[in-house]
Parts: sequence; C-alpha cells; structure tokens
Amino acid sequence: MIRRASTYLLVATFGLAAPAVAQTPLTVTEAIARARAHNPDAGASAAAEREAVERLTQARAGYLPKVDVAESWQRGNQPVFVFSSLLAQRQFTAADFALNALNHPDAVDNFRSAVVIEQSLFDGATRASVAAAGIGRDLAATARTMVDHDLAANVTSAYGRVMVATAASQSAAAAAETARADRALAGNRRDAGLVTDADVLQIDVYLSQTREQQIRAAADERIARAQLNQLMGEPLGEVFALELYPATAIDAANLASLEEEAVKNRPDVKLAALQEQLAGAAQTAARAAFLPQVAAQGGWEFNGGAWNSRSSSWVVGAVARINVFHGFADKARLAEAREQAARRALERVKADTAARLDVHMAVARLDAARASEAVGRAGVDQARESRRIIRDRYEAGLTDVASLLRAAEAVAQAETQQTAAQVAVITETAALERTLGRR
Repeated sequence: MIRRASTYLLVATFGLAAPAVAQTPLTVTEAIARARAHNPDAGASAAAEREAVERLTQARAGYLPKVDVAESWQRGNQPVFVFSSLLAQRQFTAADFALNALNHPDAVDNFRSAVVIEQSLFDGATRASVAAAGIGRDLAATARTMVDHDLAANVTSAYGRVMVATAASQSAAAAAETARADRALAGNRRDAGLVTDADVLQIDVYLSQTREQQIRAAADERIARAQLNQLMGEPLGEVFALELYPATAIDAANLASLEEEAVKNRPDVKLAALQEQLAGAAQTAARAAFLPQVAAQGGWEFNGGAWNSRSSSWVVGAVARINVFHGFADKARLAEAREQAARRALERVKADTAARLDVHMAVARLDAARASEAVGRAGVDQARESRRIIRDRYEAGLTDVASLLRAAEAVAQAETQQTAAQVAVITETAALERTLGRR
C-alpha cells in the first residue's frame, strides 16, 4: 500500500510539472525587464521625460534672437497710406505736395518685404525659466526612475504571489492524490474487517475537501498569473514557467549606513529635494519681475510699387522695459513663492524622515521573513516524518483514521507555508532594495 501511495504521489507531481515544460521560462529579472518595456506606466513616464526635455529647449530659446519675415501687398488711395508708401518706395516727388494730390491721391500699390530681428540682452525671467525647466527635466527623470522602481517591486511581489499560488495548487493536487491512496488503504482494511465504514466515510469527506481546495487553488493561480501578465504588458492568458530563486543577500546589521543610502538614492527623496529647488527657481522668477528687460532690435524693409522694383531701408535700436507698478500683483507673487519654498523645505525634511523610517520597517519585515523561512523548513520536515509514522501506525492498526487525516492536512499546510515563507524573504528583500533606492 505504501508503494502504491508513493506511485500516486509521483504521478501527481510529474503530472503537474509536465505542462510547465511547454511553457516559456521566465525569471523575475526578465519579468521586470518586460514590465519596464511594455507597462503603460513606464511608457507614460518616458513620454513625460521627453516632454520635459522639450520644455527646456523652449525655455532656452529665450537666449536666442527672434527673427520674423513678412511679405505683404496693399493697394489703396487712403491719403496717409499713399503718402507713407511713396516715401517708403523713395518715389515721392514735389508734385505730390500739391494739396489736391495730398487730399485726393490716386491709388497706389505697395509691395513690402520686411525682416525684423530682436535679441534679448538682459531678461531675468528667461534665466529663471531656463533654471525651472532644467529642474523640471530632472524631476521627470527622477519620476521615471521611481516608476521603474515601483514596477520592479510590484512585479517581484506579483511573481511571488504566482509562486505561492502555484505551490498551493500543486500541494492541493498532491493532497488529493494522497487522499485517494488513503481511501484505497481504508477500503482494503474495511474489506478485511479491520476497520468500519466510518473510516472510509471520513476519508471520502476529506477527499471532497481536498478537491475543493484544489479547485480554489487553481483559480487563485490563474488570477495571480493574470495580474503578473498585466504588469508585464503580456496577454492575460499567457502562462509562464516561473522558478523559485534565492533572495539577494543584504547585510541589514548597520541601520545607520542603510538610512544614509536610502536618503541618498531614493527617488522620492530626490523628488522632494528637486521640488524645493523648483520653489527656489519660482522665487527667482518672481524677483525678475522687478528687474528691467533690455533688448536690441533691427529691421530691414523693401518697398515698391511693383514686385520687381523696390527700395530698401533699415532701422536699428534698443528697448528697455521697467516694471513700475502692476497693482501689487508682483509683490504678492513673490510672497507666494517664498511661502511655497518654505513648504517644500518642510516636505523635503518629511521625505528624509520617511525614508529612514521605511528602512527600519523593511529590515524588521525581512528579519521576520527570514525567521519564518527557517521555521517553515523545519516544519515541513517534521510534518512529513510525522505523517510517515502515523500512516505506518494506521496500516498496522495502531491509530485511527482521524490522526491520519490530520497528519496529511498538516503536511499540505506546512509545504504551502514553507513556499510562502521562501517567497516572503524574496519579496521583503526586494522591498528593502526599493526602500534603499537600489532598483
């Protein structure tokens, strides 16, 4: 009977493992790479970074000259238009000073080409805009890094849930096969008059429970796989062959060193610092409203009564604009920028403190997961050995069927808990790496 039960277990194990041969192997590193390549959040953050780069290019355009070219044609007998057009065409004659010609001129054409250039010489607002756009680009790049880190943590967690669900499904299937073997054993003992129908009925009830657990575990596995595929941007029904890998070794003994690493590398801490810098740039921009703006200007014109006959003229100059009074709006804007800078400074301190707290919490959870893993290994060995002894005793008629069923259930629970503990170490290690800003 023991040999027969072992045969059932082997068939169940290899029967469950066989479909995985046809599945595409997938490591957690590959899963993270797929998510970063295909997840919509990753694509959106990359697009946001490119947007920020283009905004910086727009801001820098304030340092370059502005050149406008215009081509126009007008015809009319409006006195001022005729007078100015003839002057611009250098066609004005003494006869045009006659009062009748001035008051009732003949209609004229004016073809005009113009080139206007303006170069900013001093503009504090442009300088502040460029600084703010540069910080905005850094903000977008840091936000993209944060999305990458979040995806890595979420994929690792989803990967772990699939591993736990798969282990639970396999454990439930193995438990069902073992229950069938126990049912056959109890039936043989009943037929031999060694036990009553009660033993067989109890195992039948347990067998029904294991089948239900198998169905639920299979459903949980499908859900976990679909969630992982959604993160990776893969078809939800795609089935990958996952593998349980060892967790990265992290020395969590020196908390002070880990705190400093988190403060230095975490994207959210960097975002808080950049937000503070951006608030400083906003202050600079608000102060620029009180500074003069100076620009050089130049223009060339070509005017003529016909398209191919024109006279040229030019003009150069400079302009200075000074903000004298705008209804206290600029003063209020500067005060607002100062308050924003103060708020951003406090938020940066808060982010720094939160990062340090997260390190302590992540280390504590990792220590607990490692301890649970050690307990889980020992628990599986003990449960398996206990079940072997109890099954031998039941076959020899030294114990009842209830003890046999409890031992079988204990093995299934211990195996599932062991896998969950192993996955917990992996996911908590990944969480600590994210807390430290490593990935």
